[in-house]
Amino acid sequence: MLLFATAIPATGFGAEAGGPDAWPLFRGNPQATGVAPGPLAEMLGVVWSSRIPRGDFEAAVAIADNTVVAGSMDGKLLALDLASGAQKWQRESKSGYSASPVIRDGRVYVGDMDGGFQCLALADGKPLWRFETEAEINSAANFHGPHVLFGSQDTTLYCLDAKTGHLVWKYQSPDQIRCSPTIVDDRAFVAGCDGRLHMIDLASGKNIAAADLDSPTGCTPAVLGKMVYVGTEGRAFFGIDWKQAKVVWRYESSPHPESYRSSAAVTADAVIVGSRDKRVHALDPQTGKSLWTFATRGLVDSSPVIVGRRVFVGSADGRLYALDCRTGKALWQYEAGGAILGSPAIAAGRLVIGTDEGTLYCFGQR
Repeated sequence: MLLFATAIPATGFGAEAGGPDAWPLFRGNPQATGVAPGPLAEMLGVVWSSRIPRGDFEAAVAIADNTVVAGSMDGKLLALDLASGAQKWQRESKSGYSASPVIRDGRVYVGDMDGGFQCLALADGKPLWRFETEAEINSAANFHGPHVLFGSQDTTLYCLDAKTGHLVWKYQSPDQIRCSPTIVDDRAFVAGCDGRLHMIDLASGKNIAAADLDSPTGCTPAVLGKMVYVGTEGRAFFGIDWKQAKVVWRYESSPHPESYRSSAAVTADAVIVGSRDKRVHALDPQTGKSLWTFATRGLVDSSPVIVGRRVFVGSADGRLYALDCRTGKALWQYEAGGAILGSPAIAAGRLVIGTDEGTLYCFGQR
């Protein structure tokens, strides 16, 4: 277990959301590539940690305006100061949060396990509006122009006016939507429990095309260029040409493939994803050929994040790992104790991640 001092001064945090000072969306950007826009120190230590009694953080946090917003499975939604970890506000409900919160224009958007999608003020947590769906929401939101989009287990992708919460359109899928919508240009990508990748026109909410995935998934698709990357419960990971709605390659790890609940981090050099086979896999973006694998001691449901030459990912073995993107060699690890199921959020030179024991850790320059 790596232990560092917990009182590291922090300066220089920008007040504006966006760029290297914010991680406003579940996968960092609308295309869900999982790539941090700013740097992170080579030598990391714990800047602060915050624990809530009977808590359980299973979703990624959002970061903007020097504020960390996190939701717990026991119904707590809290905002902390990124620099110090001091609590700014907390709201409690009877429903938990399995979806990651997102931040835009001084507002927090998050769905809960009772099917409510709510908008709150980032400054003080004041509720602004709430929209009801008919089932649990696991999907983090994404944005297109003035609209906010999210999926629900009631089989629907919703598009709402971000300011008012009024329904703009909804897209009905044949089965549950657990993934977060990925936005590229004029379309949304949604991988569903019906075993298909749906491509939806953002102006009308109508289906443009679909590609078969053979089995259900809750993974958020990652898009880079003409390719979209997503794994499934059927133990396969796909590279798909979205312009042709055609599967280009399919990867199954050997000798014992397992399902994917991790969303991929993608660059031009590698597609990196965790699997329930307890390994992190790096694949060639064009061919799906394995570049390397890294073995942990637990399921890897955490979605990796790439920062320069390193990729950070958590495991159910209770460790946060930093791996070399080119070789898969372990460069650093921290033993948090509780299982890490959510994904890292990286902004303003800090990395924030939670555990299923209710602890949030913030890492920065040692």
